[in-house]
Parts: sequence; C-alpha cells; structure tokens
Amino acid sequence: MAVGITPKPLKYNAEINEIEWLSSTLAKFRVRPAAEAVKDFIPGQYVVLGLNNPEGSTLRSYSIASPPNEKRFYEFFIRRVEEKNATSTYPLTHMLFRAQAGEGIFLGPKVTGHFTLEHTGGADRDKLKIFVAAGTGLAPFVSIVLQHAKEIVADAELQKNFIVLHGASYQRDLAYKEDIARVLNNLEREGYLATISRPKEDTDWGGFTGRVETFFDKEKLETLEERLGFEPGFIHPDRALVYVCGLKGTIRNTILNLLKRGFVPQDKRLRQVLGINSSPPSTIFFEQYDT
Repeated sequence: MAVGITPKPLKYNAEINEIEWLSSTLAKFRVRPAAEAVKDFIPGQYVVLGLNNPEGSTLRSYSIASPPNEKRFYEFFIRRVEEKNATSTYPLTHMLFRAQAGEGIFLGPKVTGHFTLEHTGGADRDKLKIFVAAGTGLAPFVSIVLQHAKEIVADAELQKNFIVLHGASYQRDLAYKEDIARVLNNLEREGYLATISRPKEDTDWGGFTGRVETFFDKEKLETLEERLGFEPGFIHPDRALVYVCGLKGTIRNTILNLLKRGFVPQDKRLRQVLGINSSPPSTIFFEQYDT
C-alpha cells in the first residue's frame, strides 16, 4: 500500500464518524464523506486517507473493510505501527490513534485497486476462493464476504467455494470473526479458520496456532483439507484461486508452499524470478501491506 508525506496541508473532506477500539493498537475506523455519498466500489478496492502534521500531511492507502452496500460510511481495519520509519516522522497510524470521533480527515477522491474477484477471474462461482489474511490484511476479504453474504448463505454450493484463513497475534485481534463465521460456517463445514501466533500469552485459546501461512506447510496442508471437508490434494490450481493480503512474509511463504501444488502467482517479476513463463494462468493474487 502506498505511503507518503507531502509539504502541502490537506483540505479535510470527511469525518471520522466512529472508532471501535479492539485494543490500544487495533481499531475499526468508520469514515463518512462530508459533502457526498459513499462511492460505489468493488469489494477488495482501497482508498487514500490523510491527516495534516507539522511537516505538511501524511497519506496512506487502506483497503475498505465495509461492503459496497454499506452507504453510511467506509470502514477501515487499522493497526497502529510500532516504529516510525524513514518515510515519515509522522506515520498516519500514530496520528489516527490519537484522533477522536467527530474530527476531520482527508478522503481520497478515487476508490481503486484490482485485488477483486472481478479483476482476477474469481467471479467464476465454481472456483474455490481461499482468502489468506495476516492481521489487518483481512479487510478486503471482509468486504467481499459481507457483500455476497445473502447469496452465499442462501446457496450451500456457493458457500463451499469461499474459505477465509485469518492469522493474528492474539485472539482479541481476530476482528470480524463472528461476521465471517455466520456467513461461511455451517453444520457441514467450516469456511472460516483462525490461528494465533502467540498462544503462550493467550492461555484460553484452544484453536490453531502459528502464522496463517503455516496452514500451507507441507505437513499441514492435508490436515487443512480434511478440516475443510476436502479430499487430500483438493487444493489445486484446477479447482482453486488463492488471495493473500498482509505482510511480505505471509505472501512469500504462502506462494512458496503452494508452488509445490502448481499454483502460479500473478506478479510478472515473481514469475521471472521463479522461471515461470507467461502462459500458465495466474492462480495466486496478493495485496502487500509493507514495502
């Protein structure tokens, strides 16, 4: 996602309508445009947010977590970064986490991005869509699942074609778990599985442990298929598309593990590095949250 600082102050055109705090470093921000309605967009797209600071202003792109049929506001799932970096001495998240509901904010004029079902071939209802999210990388998948919620719940066959795998440090960070599970889980199967990476600090957690990309480790992949109600080897590019959103480690390790099953990343540079020519269709797509 793009990040940057500009010397020119921004003219605020939106309001932080509400902040839902999940912890001191994790929150849902609901932003309402001041003079216009929430724009139509495709689930999986993103928009720029910005705040002014003593140096000028800081801008950053964020995936929209709310579905397009939510017309009251845009919702963003944001973690406060721990460290400042060379890009800016005023990281946007540091300023956002000092903000309060009712304060102004800059909202970019365009909603854009191609990390969507429509832009990747995922609109094929018969293909299994596996969404792999690290932390706040869940945001675009929340938008996708909630937008199609009524259709998915009403169609058992379609429900089988959506899988969400979410990894977080602690179970308190597993935001939206009830919303997604309500759409994807039923008596026959689970379409939402979560894992936490710091179980020693979360002693009442009884679920999966480890980073989300470890679901695809060689020794765990067949276990994942069994848990999802699939035969061994079912997760294959002939039947599935994989979408990864989060930090580069999650993206890298997911791709490396699934190359063994024949999955091919969309990214042209990765194809060149891996010696994959342009003919095989893309079956792994990613949105990267760090640079």
